Amino acid sequence: MADTANPANGSSDGETRRDFLLYASTAVGVAGAGLALWPFVHSMNPAADTLALASTEVDLTPIAEGQAITVMWRGKPVFVRHRTAAEIEAARAVNTADLRDPQKDEARVKKAQWLVMVGVCTHLGCIPLGQKAVDPKGDFGGWFCPCHGSHYDTSGRIRKGPAPLNLHIPEYAFLGENTVKIG
Repeated sequence: MADTANPANGSSDGETRRDFLLYASTAVGVAGAGLALWPFVHSMNPAADTLALASTEVDLTPIAEGQAITVMWRGKPVFVRHRTAAEIEAARAVNTADLRDPQKDEARVKKAQWLVMVGVCTHLGCIPLGQKAVDPKGDFGGWFCPCHGSHYDTSGRIRKGPAPLNLHIPEYAFLGENTVKIG
């Protein structure tokens, strides 16, 4: 019995200590490597200023019916328009089969009176006119890109000119009756 407990004879007690030391030193080494690598992994996360641009909230209260504002989101202008009943009716009366990029007005808005879209022409990235009351609104009462003559309707759909696609609709959600979150 004394021979089985003697570490010099290769007893299980010596192997148990050796195994414990091996496992403990391996665990400490893995934890140390993880702590050393964490700053490098964390540096790949987006910066705080980039995360701040990921979304923006807009108060819709001061926007009168028929008025439009421009807000910046991710470095791009976003047009927010409080559409009139006539603009909504004109947008919904369009036969989508006649459109280059067919989309129903209902698919482009979450609330009929509010149109939210990225204000960048899909032809060459210009900023269309039509946000101000004095701006030319094109042949369809929406927006007009003077660079190459693209005309958009009151739903932001391309109707005339070289632009291949409708103005882009960003992800957005209404947080309340008078607040929209873009992004």
